[in-house]
Amino acid sequence: MTLLSRLIPATLTLLLFALPVRAAVDIQTVTSPGGITAWLVQEEKLPFTALEIRFRGGSSLDPAGKEGAVNLMTALIEEGSGDMDAQAFAAARDGLAASFGFSSDIDTVAVSAQFLTENRDQAVALLRQAITVPRFDPDAIERVRGQVLAGLRSDEKDPGSIANRLLRQQAFAGHPYAENGDGRLDTVPGLTRDDLMAAHKATLTRDRVYVAAAGDISAEELGTLLDTLLGDLPATGPALPPEIAPALTGGITVEAFPGPQSVVLFGHSGIKRDDPDFFAATILNEVLGGGRFSSRLMSEVREKRGLTYGIGTSLVGYDRSELVMGQAAVANDRVAEAVEVIRTEWARIARDGITEAELAATKTYLTGAYPLRFDGNGPLAQIMVNMQLIGLPADYPKTRNDKVNAVTIEDVKRVAATLFRADDLRFVIVGEPVGVTGTN
Repeated sequence: MTLLSRLIPATLTLLLFALPVRAAVDIQTVTSPGGITAWLVQEEKLPFTALEIRFRGGSSLDPAGKEGAVNLMTALIEEGSGDMDAQAFAAARDGLAASFGFSSDIDTVAVSAQFLTENRDQAVALLRQAITVPRFDPDAIERVRGQVLAGLRSDEKDPGSIANRLLRQQAFAGHPYAENGDGRLDTVPGLTRDDLMAAHKATLTRDRVYVAAAGDISAEELGTLLDTLLGDLPATGPALPPEIAPALTGGITVEAFPGPQSVVLFGHSGIKRDDPDFFAATILNEVLGGGRFSSRLMSEVREKRGLTYGIGTSLVGYDRSELVMGQAAVANDRVAEAVEVIRTEWARIARDGITEAELAATKTYLTGAYPLRFDGNGPLAQIMVNMQLIGLPADYPKTRNDKVNAVTIEDVKRVAATLFRADDLRFVIVGEPVGVTGTN
């Protein structure tokens, strides 16, 4: 896992551009008799269904002093439910050849399931039991709590985790986004079973649920499934946290950490995912520091100067905030030079934009020259549920390429001048960089 991926939520907007060019995908909107909405791609060739459920809110709903409650609660959902302990639940799931997954991040609680058509009813009944009546047995709580605490202690010794913590605290001071979704070493030990029950009630609610299904299931069958699975959950949950503009200003933060190289994070506020200029911003990011070796930062920082093995940037989209972020790991005696090159390239793209050749090549990449392969019911369901979370229409797979191709060189130059602000770049450096000191 990269350093930047630990900072970015599961609904990372880059997923939008990994969507395969499958214009034939027919997304149906299904509404259950009880009023729950889902997206469906019906595919009868294989006798199984993939189901993806997201509840908006995630660990951002942790009360003050209870940080880590949603994470611990989510990790315990599959550790027994109803009259089944963890072992009995696992045996029942495996006996159905079903697969369930539960996770959370700062913005969502996620439930993933795959089950055979012949076992659908039994699998849905078991999944419903897990979602609605988790046991939170004391022995399971202590076992999973120990695992969470071990991870948090490991983070205290990891420069990447330290850099992410410092950047979150600077960008989002006083907001839930400043917290690690896993909690803190001073909060997780005190979490009680009542705290987990409260987290369950607050986060798994029908007013903030998003569902996508792909596979061997009809619209009518999915509608019935939705009410069976989710109909008994609480109707509403607590208010989501407010939107927040990242408080990142130009300067450098240095945190001493022994080792031969330093972790370097850098960035400032970004662009909203529903902004009309988002496609132009995506093209610009790809040219500056996207995932290809042809990006400007890879060329200038790695290829020409050998300052790092890899460097990349991303448009980071949270539910309540946005960032443009980058990362690299650099030998301590080369950090100062790397920082200067990054600033220079940031200013150059803001001043000059990109070339017609870069625009054409990036459009080709984003529209299918180098598509990531998202074949199969599981990946398709994940893509659809994330599309819903960020407000994309169901016809997005059929219109995405046209929107990319509609971006002009004038568009990218105009957006570059406001999106990339070298004077606002905040660098967070964890290591022993030579010749680099912290500023304001």
